Amino acid sequence: LLLVDLARGKQRLGGSALAQVYGKVGNEVPDLDYSEDLCRFFAATRRLLASDLALAYHDRSDGGLIVTLMEMAFASRCSLDIDIGKAQDPLAYLFCEEPGAVIQVSENELDRVRKIFDEEGIGSWVRPLGTASAGSDSIRIASDADVLHESSRSSLHRTWSELTFRMQSLRDNPECTVQEYERLTDLSDPGLSAELTFDPTVNPATQAILGGARPRVAILREQGVNGHMEMAAAFDRAGFRAVDVTMSDLKAGRQHLEAFQGLAACGGFSFGDVLGAGQGWAKSILFEPRMREQFEAFFSREEIFALGVCNGCQMMASLKELIPGAEHWSDFSANKSGQFESRVVMVEILDSDSVLFQHMAGTRVPVVVAHGEGRADLGQDTLGTLRGRNQISLQFVDNYGERTARYPFNPNGSTEGVTGLCAANGRVTIMMPHPERNFRTVTNSWHPEDWGEHSPWLRIFQNARAFVD
Repeated sequence: LLLVDLARGKQRLGGSALAQVYGKVGNEVPDLDYSEDLCRFFAATRRLLASDLALAYHDRSDGGLIVTLMEMAFASRCSLDIDIGKAQDPLAYLFCEEPGAVIQVSENELDRVRKIFDEEGIGSWVRPLGTASAGSDSIRIASDADVLHESSRSSLHRTWSELTFRMQSLRDNPECTVQEYERLTDLSDPGLSAELTFDPTVNPATQAILGGARPRVAILREQGVNGHMEMAAAFDRAGFRAVDVTMSDLKAGRQHLEAFQGLAACGGFSFGDVLGAGQGWAKSILFEPRMREQFEAFFSREEIFALGVCNGCQMMASLKELIPGAEHWSDFSANKSGQFESRVVMVEILDSDSVLFQHMAGTRVPVVVAHGEGRADLGQDTLGTLRGRNQISLQFVDNYGERTARYPFNPNGSTEGVTGLCAANGRVTIMMPHPERNFRTVTNSWHPEDWGEHSPWLRIFQNARAFVD
C-alpha cells in the first residue's frame, strides 16, 4: 500500500472530521497548494492503469488516511498491517484530509510503480504504508515500534456501521436491519460468485441467426417505464428486430401485437406506481375491451413468447387471467424491508418449463434488482403447485448458494426466495431481477475475469431467438 501525498507533508486539521468530533474548527484547512502535482499524479495513474499495475485505489478525503484504509479493508474484507514510520504527530498523519490517495500494488511490481512516479516528478511524495492480506481479520497500525491500534476488522466494521444500523432500525423493518448488520460477523462469507451449467460461448440460436431473419419483438412500455433501451439492446444483440411499442400505439392502432413473435414488458414506474406497482398498467388492459382482446389473443398463440421484467413482471402478474397456465402466479407486494431495494444479489436458475431458461438449470450468478414491490407472497399449497408444474424459474440464494429468506440476500422477502415464474406452457416468463441490465459483462459491478464481451445473462435472449426459429 502506497500513500501519494499531494500536500507535500502538510497535515492541516482545520475543518476535519476529527476536529468536529472534538468540537473544534481549527486554524488551517487542507488545500491543493501544488496544483502541478495533481496533474503529475493524474498522468502517473493513467500509466499505472494502462500497465495494470494499480490493484486498488482510494482517495484520501473525509476522515483522512485512517478512514481511507478502513474503507478499503471493509470493502475487500482483508487485514491490514500499517506502519506510518516516525510521524511527528500520528494523529495528524492519520486524520488530516489533505489531497492524496492510497494505491495498492503488487510487491513484485513495486520498483516499476516507483519509477513511474519518479518519472512524473512526484516520487519523493510516495510513502510506503504496509500490506493488505486476505484470509485474516486483523488491523494493526504502528508508528515504528509503537503500536497505535490493534483490533479485528470485523469489530471496526460493526462500529463503523452502527450508526447506519440504528437509523435504519427506526426507518426500515427492524428484522431486516438486524439481519444485514449481523452479516458483518460472517468472516467466511465468500461474496459474489458465478457457477454456470452451460457454455456461454455457445449460442443456441446460431443456425437461426445465420438464416438472416430477425423476428420482431415488441419492447412494450407505458408512461413511467425506463428500462426499454436496455431491453431493446439485449434482444437486438440476440438477433431480434426490437420495435419500440407504447401502449398508446396499441390503443390508437398504430401497432398491433399480432405482428410480433415476442413481447417484452419493461421495468420502471408505470403511472408512478399509483394504485400499486404495475397495477395501473394492467388495468389499462383489463378494463379496455379492445386491449384485453388483443393481449388475450397474443398470449393464446403457440408460437410466441413473452417476458415481463420488474414493473413488467408486476403488470403481467396482474394479467394472469389472460395468460394460459398462469392462474397460480403470485401478485407482488411491498418489499419486506419497507424500502426500495437497488442492489446486486445472487440468484439460481431452476429447472423449469420456461423457454427462456432452457439448459440453464443449476446456474448461480449475480444480477441487479431495483424495485419497491417485489415480494412474492406464496402459500404452501400454491408453492407446491408451482413446483410440481415446473413453473418456478428463478430464486434468490445467499453467497453460499443456498435458497434463502434472509435479508439482504433475499431483498424483498419473497417466499423461499421465489423471484421468477413461468406459465405452464413455458412461453410466458416473469421475473423481478433485471437481466437486460447485465447482459454485457462491462455492466456487472463484479464478474469473473474469463467472461468475454457478454455475460451469461445474454443466454435467455438467445434462447428466445432459438425458440422462435
